[in-house]
Amino acid sequence: MPWVSYKGAWLPHSRLEFATDNPHPEPLFKKVDCLRIAVPDLEEGLAFYRDRLGHDLLWRTQTGAGLRMPETDAEIVLQTERDAFEIDLLVSSADAAAEAIVAAGGSVVVPPFDIQIGRCVVVRDPWNNQLVLLDMSKGPLQTNAHGTVISPTGDQIPGQGDL
Repeated sequence: MPWVSYKGAWLPHSRLEFATDNPHPEPLFKKVDCLRIAVPDLEEGLAFYRDRLGHDLLWRTQTGAGLRMPETDAEIVLQTERDAFEIDLLVSSADAAAEAIVAAGGSVVVPPFDIQIGRCVVVRDPWNNQLVLLDMSKGPLQTNAHGTVISPTGDQIPGQGDL
């Protein structure tokens, strides 16, 4: 495949048409939302990251906990649901981000789906890098004084127990 230089970058010829149609799009990624770290047991993960490494608890569910990093609003999220490390990127709209990724030459791995705070989509760039993109269209998690995630009405979410 031939490569061409466009505004100081090398692009495959097949991508040049998109680049010239929209050379300066609005940035898609707003910020790093969180680092999702798989742990086999939430209590063990909290003992390590919170108690030994000093990261304050922000919120907690039965299967996950958000911890503060002091110089950013990105969180460390300990979770027991999947056995993988991932970085989640915040976007304005997960649905619009999926369309933008496809239009730019990427692909959708998992179509947009609902999550507690909004919508999420899993995509791949043209070089096979998987990205998790989420929006906060439903707003941030609400917690009680103990950091347990509660519903928007202030009730404890069913199944959370006294964490």
